[in-house]
Amino acid sequence: MKSHGKRTASWLIAAGLGLAAGAAWSADSLQDVLKARGLSQQDLLAAAKTYVPTGKRDEFVAFSSGGQSGQVIVYAIPSMRILKYIGVFTPEPWQGYGFDESSKKVLAGGKIDGKDITWGDTHHPAVSETNGEYDGQFLFINDKANPRLAVIDLRDFETKQIVVNPIFKSEHGGAFVTSNTEYIIEAAQYASPLENKKFFPLEEFNEKYRGGVTYWKFDRKEGRIDVAKSFSLELPPYSQDLSDAGKGPSDGWSFTNSFCTERYVGGIEKGRPPYEAGCSAKDTDYLHVINWKKAAELVAAGKAKKINGHNVLMMETAIKEGILFLVPEPKSPHGVDVTPDGKFLTVAGKLDTHVSVYSFEKIQAAIKAGKFESKDPYGIPVISMKDALHTQVSLGLGPLHTQYDSKQCVAYTSLYVDSQVAKWNYCEGKVLDKISVHYNIGHLMTMEGDSTKPAGKYLVALNKLAIDRFVPVGPLHPQNHQLIDISGDKMQLLYDMPVPLGEPHYVVAIDAKKLKPAVRYKVGTDSRTDKPHPGAVRAGEEKVVKKGNKVEVFATLIRSHITPETIDVDIGDEVTINLTNLERAQDETHGFTVSTYNVHASVEPGKTVQVKFKADKEGVYPYYCTEFCSALHLEMQGYLLVKPKGWKPTKTTLAKGNYTEADYKATVKKVADTQAIIDSVVAYITSVNYKDFPDVVAMVEDAFDQLGKTKGLKEKHEGFAAKKDWENANLWAEQIWQYQVKTADLGLRAKTYLEQNGAKKVK
Repeated sequence: MKSHGKRTASWLIAAGLGLAAGAAWSADSLQDVLKARGLSQQDLLAAAKTYVPTGKRDEFVAFSSGGQSGQVIVYAIPSMRILKYIGVFTPEPWQGYGFDESSKKVLAGGKIDGKDITWGDTHHPAVSETNGEYDGQFLFINDKANPRLAVIDLRDFETKQIVVNPIFKSEHGGAFVTSNTEYIIEAAQYASPLENKKFFPLEEFNEKYRGGVTYWKFDRKEGRIDVAKSFSLELPPYSQDLSDAGKGPSDGWSFTNSFCTERYVGGIEKGRPPYEAGCSAKDTDYLHVINWKKAAELVAAGKAKKINGHNVLMMETAIKEGILFLVPEPKSPHGVDVTPDGKFLTVAGKLDTHVSVYSFEKIQAAIKAGKFESKDPYGIPVISMKDALHTQVSLGLGPLHTQYDSKQCVAYTSLYVDSQVAKWNYCEGKVLDKISVHYNIGHLMTMEGDSTKPAGKYLVALNKLAIDRFVPVGPLHPQNHQLIDISGDKMQLLYDMPVPLGEPHYVVAIDAKKLKPAVRYKVGTDSRTDKPHPGAVRAGEEKVVKKGNKVEVFATLIRSHITPETIDVDIGDEVTINLTNLERAQDETHGFTVSTYNVHASVEPGKTVQVKFKADKEGVYPYYCTEFCSALHLEMQGYLLVKPKGWKPTKTTLAKGNYTEADYKATVKKVADTQAIIDSVVAYITSVNYKDFPDVVAMVEDAFDQLGKTKGLKEKHEGFAAKKDWENANLWAEQIWQYQVKTADLGLRAKTYLEQNGAKKVK
């Protein structure tokens, strides 16, 4: 107790010094700080607009593609604080993604032609929608390099499913959702034969190569894509690009850009002009206009063709049934964006200074009247640009991507060549403002800006180059996401955020209040299937089952021990370890690894995971919790003992500690003193309106859960004391204290929370 008192005194002295230093710093005036750091009043205003005080939360949550990392980056707005990386198409060790058996199965869904794909190029995330509004239930993301699509459940921010496109060899135009998430749209990029593993020479490009767009059917109840009910539409061998789904009056239709409608085939090594010359020779490319609702009906009526076991509606059928049309668009476009009211579509061509605004009403009028200027080489009707246009607005060099404001008719478009964002009015066709960004902006994103109800307030510019914006870290620079205030008439640059994980292509942001993620699982849940895990056990049910050369362990994790703490196997055994986290406390995740066996698991509260490996080398291998979980985290350990063939023990007792009756009595007193502290904390909590604070209610429940684990331990240590077995008596009494410490930790946290948040006395 004396040494504990000295440590406490040391902490208090250190805290006092910290306060003194803080007081000295706070003696500086705001003007002193501005001068010392060379900051302006404008800098201060920008900082104030992004600052989120300690303990407070951001207004929006952004989901950014992780580019070549194959993952998703989650960050908060306006603070721009990174919250999480979500493993999607590539393993992610911290979350155990790709290391435990269930997540391995999810990744295996992304195998192509039976081979593991160990990287991905995530591009376009999309939040699930209800009536065109973000609902915060699911997130979808595509892999451009290997045509795949993933489903992430936002109840726990985990990837649940990966599907492979059965007919594409690459794609860029995914993921985009229809207004009620009936379908997720994924368009091809580079044309190729639709039949798998089928070769045709480039000389047959026009005849044998094809593009397309896939409509993945989403089963919201299951939270999974229904592959059997999904279908694709065959398109010409143009390079399809991005898509968008109609809203309101345009619901039931989708729109997909294209480039290289010249169908040019390069060959710079053969003396031919490169693709970049041949694919941008014409002044216009084609916007595909598709009636997806009628297409789905045609597929259901049996009018699709099976290609690689997948339903494909052929162009001939689509033309005959009147569901596919083309409209000329500015050349080399990158994005078609439907306005929040669903009445207009904006398209920007990277090699044109204009943004073109198309009227859905005019497009429909032309279709109804059968007014077409021509047909493309495959017989698809072409509506003239002038018959479809609402207006064109000259914005600057390299217009790329458009998002919308909460203010009516206000849009924002990225200008790649100019390194600017243009604010403009698409109803009146006029420019309202411009701001420079750093540098060469690709996509941009406003809060819920591609939904029916954009939230406005902020815009994020996804700049391709950072150049001189950050401290140099070598030739490979981070990307630069810049936060811009769009709440006023003039845009204001607020913050530069380095993004060091791949090249994020696109971001979506949702009101944080719409997200309702869980903080724990029901005990024994397999989080990747959302079903009970067959390997789950409760406390007291742990066991090791050996059948021949197969050993299966049913283990539990709780602060601060792994049960069992010793696993005995023979060399050559196939080992399966099921791990259940029994914690109910929020944020009490445990990890698990076995030294040198390339095994890792992340086990959040209530979750059960399974790891497998072959014990192919004799020896002693520690295992431990890899997530710092308590004061005795380092003691949360065990040993895997891999015995040689035929090994027999020669010593049957473990070394004993040197404990006395005095040690035991001191521990019992410590338990009694700690319980008195717990009782006083409980008395305070129950004297105020703690039930009005959900976070405190959860902490109280978790505290009593910890204290409940002491049941039966008093009788156990008293029984050993009666036998004068002071080692076991002392250690079992010590175990009670360990649970008490965790209980007290939660209780004191709850007490502090109540005091800081104005809890009131109750009768």
